[in-house]
Amino acid sequence: MSQIHPTAIISDKAKIGDNVTVGPNAIIEADTIIDDNVTIGGNCLVAQYTELKKNVTLFHGAVVGTVPQDLKFAGEKTRLVIGEGTTIREYAMLNRGTADSGETVIGKNCLLMAYTHVAHDCRVGDNVIMANAVNLAGHIEIGNNVIIGGVVPVHQFVKIGDHAMIGGGFRVPQDVCPYALAGGYPLKINGLNRVGLSRRGFEKEAIQILQKAFKILFSSNLNRSQAVERIKAELEQTDEIKLILDFIKNSTRGMTI
Repeated sequence: MSQIHPTAIISDKAKIGDNVTVGPNAIIEADTIIDDNVTIGGNCLVAQYTELKKNVTLFHGAVVGTVPQDLKFAGEKTRLVIGEGTTIREYAMLNRGTADSGETVIGKNCLLMAYTHVAHDCRVGDNVIMANAVNLAGHIEIGNNVIIGGVVPVHQFVKIGDHAMIGGGFRVPQDVCPYALAGGYPLKINGLNRVGLSRRGFEKEAIQILQKAFKILFSSNLNRSQAVERIKAELEQTDEIKLILDFIKNSTRGMTI
């Protein structure tokens, strides 16, 4: 049974599922979809064309689905989708997409802590943790199981690969390789995210192969093309190695080294 506070303002054109909780002074605009078991805290705004999947939780003051902070935006119908089980903490702000991609997407079981910002046309994978005041510019792609420390700005169009970890307080101007541990000024690859991979159940052999790949990519005197060819020639082409090679191939802003 849903629990809707009497001071909440909900459009009659919003679609509300079962067992939804809406706190005081929350606003849910028209053309929104609120699935089952969603909790929307007090003073939240769920703006037009936003979809909250099952078991999403918005904490006090979160603002989701507002129009992009992009001067090229011309009022086109776009959307924001937040995946199942994701938690959005206090005063986070997530914008919907532009005509470029049509949507901003947050994956399943993510945690976006207080004051995070996700700009237009971003795609965030599953099980991502963004600590307090992480700021994503437009068109960013973040893989699955990524952790970003607090107060980190990420440049528009940057890609961050699966299982990467970015230290708190650093700036991300270029793409970050999957499985990497990154930090410093300027940002650099500090090595393989071994602790994270071990905690997620990666086999010892898979981690060893990744360590060899990282040594070739980031600790040799080879340029990027030479390093890729050496990885192809010398290492077993596991799923993890293939993911790294595909990521490098599709990098558009250049790689953090």
